[in-house]
Amino acid sequence: MKLIERIGLAALQRLDPETAHGLALKALKTGLAPLPGPVTSARLKTRFAGLELPNPVGLAAGFDKNATAVAPLMRAGFGFLETGAATPRPQPGNPRPRLFRLTEDRAAINRFGFNNDGAEAIAARLALRPTGIPVGLNLGANKDSTDRAADFATVLRICGAHVDFATVNVSSPNTERLRDLQGAEALGALLNGVMETRAGLDRPIPIFLKIAPDLTPDDLAQIAAVARTAGVDAIIATNTTLSRDGLQSPQRAEAGGLSGRPLFEKSTRVLAQLSHLTDGQIPLIGVGGISSAEDAYAKIRAGAGAVQLYTGMVYQGLSLAADIARELDGLLARDGFARLGDAVGTGRADWL
Repeated sequence: MKLIERIGLAALQRLDPETAHGLALKALKTGLAPLPGPVTSARLKTRFAGLELPNPVGLAAGFDKNATAVAPLMRAGFGFLETGAATPRPQPGNPRPRLFRLTEDRAAINRFGFNNDGAEAIAARLALRPTGIPVGLNLGANKDSTDRAADFATVLRICGAHVDFATVNVSSPNTERLRDLQGAEALGALLNGVMETRAGLDRPIPIFLKIAPDLTPDDLAQIAAVARTAGVDAIIATNTTLSRDGLQSPQRAEAGGLSGRPLFEKSTRVLAQLSHLTDGQIPLIGVGGISSAEDAYAKIRAGAGAVQLYTGMVYQGLSLAADIARELDGLLARDGFARLGDAVGTGRADWL
């Protein structure tokens, strides 16, 4: 981390977390944030779910909800980006405060509730993005929708022409009863609607499914079966957790989804279980608690073909993605892997 980033990060951490988040996006858009440009190598380059990635380190959804800083983020060292979540209509989300730093735990709790500018506004911004690394969109449903399953297809229809992949997000804990859509029957119907919409796009794109970490083995088995039947191109494991086990921070009792370091073990075990259940037939993205190259490497060896991060940047800055990618190259070389794909799943048994 450079001195200017260290100073900026220290200043942001003195502010309310949501205010700090907004200022970080403004710094990106105004060119104040140092950006390393592309980070890649022959070892890091990978093909994931039909997408060509310069490296496997992605930005998770939630950081750039409204796709306002896509161009600078494309130069921040990531291998791919995910914007959103977007809902058909704009909505304010839950009342503030709704984002909390758990500094002692290197974690965060959020209960944003899919606050966003709506699919039309987000599509207009995505239509203007430059070419470069793949950019995707997290699909969501309006809180007051009478047909939440249909909302996902609606957002895809509006925005699909302007993104390289789309993620069906039925795993946010902050929209009431949204996680009910992870049940086999409801999920199958929802995914069928999304796939029908994708078939109608001029350029069909990969569809990912993002799941919660708070699932039983039977739940995971059902989701894996439904995803395979529906033809999902990848699964993202995982979203935030409702668990509060072992937390030390005063804010630990706040309602919402927990992300960051405490999620690492839980999400990695779910990832490994999914890798076992799908037997490599569905590519996986590992998310949850990544704050170092060693964490990313553990996810890859547990079964992930790519990873995503967000909360780690709250404590280590935007340069974290580029640092992880560079150091991951070294870890792969150390263990004799000529390419990333050779390492995927080699440590899965350690997490089962």
